Amino acid sequence: MTSKTEVPQTLVGPLLQSFFMEHLCNHKRLSPQTVKSYRDTFRLLLQYLQAKMAKKPSALSIADLDAPVILSFLESLEQQRHNQAQSRNVRLTAIRSFFRLVALRDPTSVGVATRVLAIPLKRIDQHLVGYLTRPEVDAILAANQLTEWSGRRDYALLLSLYNTGARVSEIISLQRSHFSFGVKSFVQFKGKGRKERSVPLWHSTAKA
Repeated sequence: MTSKTEVPQTLVGPLLQSFFMEHLCNHKRLSPQTVKSYRDTFRLLLQYLQAKMAKKPSALSIADLDAPVILSFLESLEQQRHNQAQSRNVRLTAIRSFFRLVALRDPTSVGVATRVLAIPLKRIDQHLVGYLTRPEVDAILAANQLTEWSGRRDYALLLSLYNTGARVSEIISLQRSHFSFGVKSFVQFKGKGRKERSVPLWHSTAKA
């Protein structure tokens, strides 16, 4: 009797390493914030799989990440971690991106990749973004103790956020070289999608 030849299982580890070290950073040139979000997704996924299957991440194969398992992971995010649908969709987007690479790099895993890529994003209601009124912002700024270093720091930080409308990730990544002070003061941002923009600073912000 002849035995069927078993198709070797493709390990997740090498493909995942290539996904982060080569694909995201060199090919797609995603922002550090996006790469960090993708990293957190796979950290959660690998921890979930280790607890569910009792397999170390180094022993996982692509077949272990088939659609039912991914759906179970996404469900656990909502039920156990109490993530909203929007957070679930962010995690699924990262997983989908990985499986697009899998489909190109490993033909034997195309079936698994196709099933995972077919998992739909959840529809979410788009809520109107709330905002603070000018008196409310003034009250927040006035609450800082300007006689103390920490109060002056917080005042300058909050005023800069109010002035520029920048994301928190953009503010915390600013360096001294990004500011220009003079007759017309401004700050240079490199934001989401590597988009650069210059934002004028009010006189009060530049002074702070």
